[in-house]
Amino acid sequence: MAKIMNLEEILETLKGIDPSRDILPVIEAGFVAYSKGRVVVPPVGELIFDDPPGETHIKYGYIRNDDHFAIKIASSFRGNAGRGLNACQGLILLLSQKTGEPVCILLDEGHLTQVRTAAAGAVVARHFAPRNIRRVGVFGAGTQARMQIEYLRYVRPVPEVIAWCQNQEEAASYRAHMEGLGFRTATTFDPEEVASTCNLIVTATPSHRPLLAAGQIRKGTHITAMGSDTAEKQELDPEILRLADRLVVDSLSQGRLRGEMFKALQAGAIAEAKPVELGTAIADPGLHRQSDDEITVADLTGVAVQDIQIAKMVWEAAGRTAGGGGRNLGNGCCAPKRGV
Repeated sequence: MAKIMNLEEILETLKGIDPSRDILPVIEAGFVAYSKGRVVVPPVGELIFDDPPGETHIKYGYIRNDDHFAIKIASSFRGNAGRGLNACQGLILLLSQKTGEPVCILLDEGHLTQVRTAAAGAVVARHFAPRNIRRVGVFGAGTQARMQIEYLRYVRPVPEVIAWCQNQEEAASYRAHMEGLGFRTATTFDPEEVASTCNLIVTATPSHRPLLAAGQIRKGTHITAMGSDTAEKQELDPEILRLADRLVVDSLSQGRLRGEMFKALQAGAIAEAKPVELGTAIADPGLHRQSDDEITVADLTGVAVQDIQIAKMVWEAAGRTAGGGGRNLGNGCCAPKRGV
């Protein structure tokens, strides 16, 4: 019978997992396997709701010659706060790749999506962020805007954070949370203040219009854009992607249909040949940031291999905690490795 893990159990299991030693390497290995053609990921399933406004993404796939495959349903309903619910909801089904039997139902309420997305941001920063970070800028004040900074510290020092927020309530909440974690934190309502003082910028909003213009971006800046995960959303001026010395995307196939790459292609700002897939770039040091003057951009729309990897990791860790013995996380390309 399939094990059912609720959010409380998942959070307790995550306490025993070291992000820098385990989560980041596994997510990174997943990207490499994906770009090497070892992962089967069908197109994203998507439902957009009008009343109340919301969206549901269905992502699924498997790693060839692995033990398991995963199906994820993740929803975002921004009006949930008024109902006393989290905006993000969802679950991940982990099934046997040998028999199709359900192995584990992870009722994570969207939390594992947040974890794997934050880990992806850290993986990107490891290879493309400037070595010396002056200040980190964040667009957004929600869970991902917070977790991106929490995971960034595993690969880079974070001297100070400044977050672009939409109102005083958001700003106060963000400052209180981040300062409680020990981060020096400021907030602003002016995008230029972020662009002019930060050489690492993360955008984590559901915006449908650009928040940053090309003329605001200074030499040496790295931008990780992750809020734009549908064809309608957009956080960056397409000209920023044209100006970038290096442009990476987590999935070329998804980038042609959604995200900042899609918007830039639609605007004629870039050619399809410009972006490099993240897993390809990770595997080739020559494709990493090469100088402090480069402008680098990463467009992350979220790939099912991340969900496969994080679900297997939690299942594996839960098995160890229960004394049931470890289960193989998969073939060698996706097993944990030490260090980041």
